[in-house]
Amino acid sequence: MANRYPFITFLRKKKHPVWFFLPAILLFMGCNNQDRTWSVYKADATSSSYSVLKEINKENVYQLKLAWTFNPGDAVEGSRFAGSQCNPIILDGVMYAASARHRIYAIDAGNGKQIWSFDPYNGGPGGGSFRGVTYWEDGNDKRILFTGGDDLFALNAETGTPIREFGKNGKVSMNVGIRDDPEKISVKPTSPGIVYNDLLIIGNEVSELYGAQPGYIRAYNIRTGKLEWTFHTIPKPGEPGYDTWPKDAWKYAGGANDWGGMSVDEKRGMVFLATGSPSYDFYGYDRLGKNLFGNCVVALDAKTGKYIWHFQTIHHDLWDYDLPAPPNLVTVEKDGKKIDAVAQTSKVGFLYVLNRETGASLFPIEERPVPASDVPGEEAWPTQPIPLKPKPYSRQYMTTDDLSDFSVTAHDSLIKLFNSLRYEGLFTPPSIKGTLNLPGTIGGSEWGGAAYDPATGILYLKANESPEIDLLQKIDPATDASANPSIHEDGKKIYTSYCATCHKADRKGDEPLYPSLLDLKKRMTEAEALNKIKGGSGKMPPFAGILKGHEDGIIDYLFEKTDERMLQKESGITEIRNNRLSNIEVKKENVDTAITYLNVTAYAQLKDPEGHPAIKPPWGTLNAINLNTGDYAWTIPVGNNADLQKKGEPITGSTGSPGPIVTRGGLVFLGGSRDRKFQAFDKATGSLLWETTLPGFASSTPCTYQSNGKQYIAVSVAGSKESPAGTIMAFALPD
Repeated sequence: MANRYPFITFLRKKKHPVWFFLPAILLFMGCNNQDRTWSVYKADATSSSYSVLKEINKENVYQLKLAWTFNPGDAVEGSRFAGSQCNPIILDGVMYAASARHRIYAIDAGNGKQIWSFDPYNGGPGGGSFRGVTYWEDGNDKRILFTGGDDLFALNAETGTPIREFGKNGKVSMNVGIRDDPEKISVKPTSPGIVYNDLLIIGNEVSELYGAQPGYIRAYNIRTGKLEWTFHTIPKPGEPGYDTWPKDAWKYAGGANDWGGMSVDEKRGMVFLATGSPSYDFYGYDRLGKNLFGNCVVALDAKTGKYIWHFQTIHHDLWDYDLPAPPNLVTVEKDGKKIDAVAQTSKVGFLYVLNRETGASLFPIEERPVPASDVPGEEAWPTQPIPLKPKPYSRQYMTTDDLSDFSVTAHDSLIKLFNSLRYEGLFTPPSIKGTLNLPGTIGGSEWGGAAYDPATGILYLKANESPEIDLLQKIDPATDASANPSIHEDGKKIYTSYCATCHKADRKGDEPLYPSLLDLKKRMTEAEALNKIKGGSGKMPPFAGILKGHEDGIIDYLFEKTDERMLQKESGITEIRNNRLSNIEVKKENVDTAITYLNVTAYAQLKDPEGHPAIKPPWGTLNAINLNTGDYAWTIPVGNNADLQKKGEPITGSTGSPGPIVTRGGLVFLGGSRDRKFQAFDKATGSLLWETTLPGFASSTPCTYQSNGKQYIAVSVAGSKESPAGTIMAFALPD
């Protein structure tokens, strides 16, 4: 890398003593660094989510006020409210961020004014989960790297124009170099890559169904876009971990991908990543074995991609218990010695603390027997690793006493449902009877990950409580997938083509000219609605001719008659067929003959008949864990549903994916709950010191930075009626 401080080089070349310049030099370096305290996703290469800034502190945080708001204003007319998950980065007074539609912006970090913007979709819809950009520089060559759809882009950081010598006119297709036909697959990273020297190391997001692409880790040359190395997370013959899969699994198995981000130990030249589950998430007949490197913390040589060590948190995952966030690089003091380590959060609610050089756990872990599968063809792994310390930060077991009781009727219904399910505690495999899954696919920690305070050794993390049901159904992709769209989809297509312009895509309308069509069944019968559509009414022309042959579809769609499980099943079957047809290693005649089970209730929070959470609160907590001892410093509920909070009881807590940040000023900042609160807590005690109500919920992990000598706290905020594209809001102390 080029020298960032040419003035120092100049002084070194002088023959006369220059030591009297040293204080000024150090001050210059310190000021420069202060303007780069959040220059990487989650603060730095170690994914610390920590800031050395302390202008905003426990004594004055109550004075925080809104300093500026940036509204990208790029939402398509009539589009639904959206939220950007982007954790902005800031370098030398410039913030780099993305909108919910995945447009990239450079913003003056002191006042929120736009400097430049870039649209990777050339006017297309864009969108999708996207958590940030990456910065690289060498002298005057300064670049912003990010993904848009299937492509990796490199822009000039000062102008926002593509770097023409990078790939082909500034972009590289990430579909090339995975496994299957790049014209038929889709690889869309959700979290930014990380820089090591001139390499951008990055994971990806792939399908979670049968036939998905493998989650290979790749490193690209930042100057040219050339693919420099690839680590196969589903090993090929002769590679470490190959014997933990069926012999030909590398040809067809997918997943085992890093979608949450990475960390780099620059001194050791090591990159650390955390992978998700192999595909399919809930049934593994075609992937019997431990399935390395699924659900693993993996250490690689950052320069070459060579394997160093791994630690597998779940063997043969059947619960979608991904490792959802970058590993935190930490230092733990044990027996009077400081040990560089890796702390990894998880959906299952365990925190894994591993020696950074060897991967050995710093706290005891036991392999314990777990329940066997009762689904034909499945072979659940007989044991799973159970950390004895720290204790889990999410509930991992429940009884009928834990079921919510918002009404007698709802509670009785939950008891009946609970008793009908298969449930033998943690790691009860999915079944055709239905299995309770706790903590659940959005339980434990999510992509926001943890924040680490190097001064105290405390790790701060948000935890969720969100049980769900895993219900497997056997399907035949050859016969269950109709060549024609379902009735519901047919109706949706008609609505989108002819009705959405006035009544909007979300059916909320634009009162008073165009009425909302939500809850239509409460206002008229199906026959009345059909007659009105056919004959026209007010500003609406008659659609009898257009509607002919589509009557059942439009009524099904408007009256929400189709079962959501059926829609999920149809969508899944279509995706499975497309995945399998893209495969270049497996004979096409085998595409529709594999045994296939689908979890038709996947990713849905278990609720009572009245729509309330099925488990008693708290549903979300903020936890402070001392990594030196493995003990909790404190735990508090965060977020609140005031309508469900019972009189005299604590706040309910709330699920949410964004994570906390911690500062030298003694503060932990966190948002993400649906009550739209953005809050600051005393990092030593968990006491609430400041809060504000945002126009939408905080949809990202916050960041903090200094611009022109002033400290700011900024966060991406989900869309609202006034700003459907969402905003970035920055807070600071009054002048």
